[in-house]
Formats: sequence, C-alpha cells, structure tokens
Amino acid sequence: MVFLIFVFIGRESLPVFLGKTDTATAKFIPVDQMDHLTPEQLRQYLLLSPAEFKGKSREFLRHKMELREEEAKESGDNKDAAINTTRWRYMLRPYQWSDYNRPEFIWQPRGEIQKFNIIPLVVGSLKVTTVALLISVPLSLAAAIFVSQLCPVRIRELIKPGIELLAGIPSVVLGFFALNVMAGVLQGIFHYRSALNALLAGAALGLAVVPVVFSIAEDALTSVPRSYVQAALALGSSRWQAAWQVVVPAAVPGIFAAIVLGFGRAIGETMIVLMASGNAGVMSWSLLDSARTITATIAAELGEAVQGSPHYRVLFMIGVLLFVVTFLSNLAGELVMQRLKGRLEGKR
Repeated sequence: MVFLIFVFIGRESLPVFLGKTDTATAKFIPVDQMDHLTPEQLRQYLLLSPAEFKGKSREFLRHKMELREEEAKESGDNKDAAINTTRWRYMLRPYQWSDYNRPEFIWQPRGEIQKFNIIPLVVGSLKVTTVALLISVPLSLAAAIFVSQLCPVRIRELIKPGIELLAGIPSVVLGFFALNVMAGVLQGIFHYRSALNALLAGAALGLAVVPVVFSIAEDALTSVPRSYVQAALALGSSRWQAAWQVVVPAAVPGIFAAIVLGFGRAIGETMIVLMASGNAGVMSWSLLDSARTITATIAAELGEAVQGSPHYRVLFMIGVLLFVVTFLSNLAGELVMQRLKGRLEGKR
C-alpha cells in the first residue's frame, strides 16, 4: 500500500522532475498557427496530460490558446514572464525578481508570475518540527522514566492512561486550543509581534507528539528485565541511579525508535500547523516569525490548484519530497536501532 501511494504521487509529480512543466507566459503561439502544430506539440504547449488532451474539442483547445495569448500580452515587458519557475534553479536558489531589490526565496503560486521556491517551506517545516521535538522529547522521556521506574503503582495507573489519552484528541482540536488559548498566553509572555508563528505551532505540535514518544519509550523501559534493577539496588544504588544508569542505557534502542517515530509524527502533521503557524511563506530562521510548512501548503492549496497545472504538479512534487524524507528517516532510525541493540546484546 505504501508503495502504491508513492507511485500515485510520483506519477502526478513526474513532469516536474522531468522538466516538462512550463510557467513562462511570455512565450506564446498565435491562435491562427494552431493548424500548423502537431497534436503532440499542441498538447505540450497547452500543458495538458495525454488523458486531459484526449477527446477535447477544437473549440476548447482554441480557447486555451487564446487564454495563453492573453496572459502573454498582459505580461508586457516583464522579464520574469519568460521564466519557467518550475525549474530547479528557481525552486531551490534565491532569485532577484523584477519587483525586489535583492535575491529572495519566495513561495507565491498565485499571481501573474508564479513563484515556487520550496526553501521557505522546508525551513518552516524544520522550525516547527524542531520546536515540537525539543518540547515533547524531554517531557515524554521524563514521564516514561518516572512512570515505569519510580512512581507507585496506584499513581502509575492514573498517569499512564491520562498521557496516552492525549493521542485520542483530534489534531484540529489542538489547533483550536493553540489558536484561541496558547497564542494569547505565549504572546503575553514573550511580547512578540506575530501571534501565529513557528514557536506557537511547535508548542502545540509537541502536545500531539508527547503520547507517541511516551508510549513507545515507556514500553521500552518496562521491557528491561527486572533483574537489572534488582542487581543495581543490591549493590547499593538508589532507585533513581538504577533507572538512569542501568535501565535507560539498556532501553536506548527503544527510546531512539520513539524519538524517530515522534519526528515522523511531527513533520507529517497538518491541521495544527495549518491553524497555528500563520502560513506565511517567508524565508526566516526566527521562531517568532510566521512559518509555512510543506503539509500545510499541500492542504491549503491542493483543492484550489487546477488539475494538471504546474501548481498542481509542484504540490505533488513536494509531497514526494516529504514522503522520501520520512521514509529515509524511519529507515535510518531502524538501522541505528538495530546497531544499538546489537551492541547491547554483545553481537557487535
């Protein structure tokens, strides 16, 4: 199923990877030259897929050519109108557009000149995910160590289900909570200008990641043989020393797996960041500025993108990049976990 999903999104984004999309509006073919084009040339000029081109009437194709010609004439002398912004040069590196004083990273798919630089989306995703992990991982691991090794049984029966119930809260509810409660609280504490920013989105996202990391880490700590703890206590260690110096090192593979899955949960979240990040595609490393993530971009724009258009293809392309990143991170986590497990078991 995962492979089929990848094939589907990869098929839709393939024209971008192969360089077969073109956003240049200054290049146009006069409508009266329509009869001089082969069907394949006409399809490529109108940016239609073979399935979309098949069965279209002559009136429809002529109308598409007229629209293309009108766009080119409206562009006038704008030098940016001749640029194909779906080339990797413009999607990965800064470019000085005609209305700007310096090269900029810009994601602006709507307008006369469509700009598809994906670097602001990548930076926004990294900022939000980093904040979420910095908040959730220490809290989750501390709670897992306390619940599995230190707290009385009666308290454990209250704390563990309470934390795990957080996983049942819909992400849209956490998004509303961040929007209506956390935004005002954090702005009152830090006195920043933009109420919706990467810090707020990361803090709210951390609440969604906590139960994932906690559950897996607590299971890993609990699975450590009790004989390890009993031996440490018999040698004079306190319960905290036994937990920190014996149990935690023995459970490192499971804890690492919990962190990797927490990363996957954070970078793939949509609703929380869509509601709390501000959704401004600006290139900024500051956590107090609004941010725009890859997942929020896909959710916000895919419904309005014309099927088969360059915008539509680019959205699927960044979906492929997100899929590859999560797949490689999980694969790397699995390899590291197996290596750590092998060392603990004395196999390597």
